Amino acid sequence: MRKLIVQQWVTVDNIAAEENGGLSFVSGEPFSETTNKAFKASLMGFIDSVDTMILGANTYNQNKDYWPSANEQGEYGEKLNNLTKFVASSTLADAPWGDLPAATVTRDPAATIRKLKEESGKDIWLWGSLRLMHSLMDAGVVDEVRMLVCPASRGKGKRIFEDWQDLRLLGATPFENGVVLLRYEIKK
Repeated sequence: MRKLIVQQWVTVDNIAAEENGGLSFVSGEPFSETTNKAFKASLMGFIDSVDTMILGANTYNQNKDYWPSANEQGEYGEKLNNLTKFVASSTLADAPWGDLPAATVTRDPAATIRKLKEESGKDIWLWGSLRLMHSLMDAGVVDEVRMLVCPASRGKGKRIFEDWQDLRLLGATPFENGVVLLRYEIKK
């Protein structure tokens, strides 16, 4: 069965978005010439393990104009753009992705995830979308959380976990750029 994997960039104090919604703490430059090879390999390995992406309407709107033509992102951008995409939204009628196939709009993301998990394929990636992540955790469909912990704190902002959550560590990988990948299974 396919898994739903959340991947979030976070600070050491559990902030996934700054008060203004920003992500200035994100570090690691995964696609530059100077990127640590192990860090880049980890991100490429993850994108190779998924074939479907789901994102919330806000994350979709923040990324739909950049990624379809992000040639500087190289192989990673090409792979991201070729994923099957779903956008959770109660207001969008359609979700174009440049000249590439449009994302499918879903009004019931938990039901969509349950259906996708029953189909054959690689794992499913929830990209950003904190509100959507929390609702899918409440619905019991999130299987794994990958946190890319950046060497920064912010004190205030939107937290990745706002409520009680039991997790089981799957792995911890530090990188030379100061980022630590923490992988957790959601205990059900």
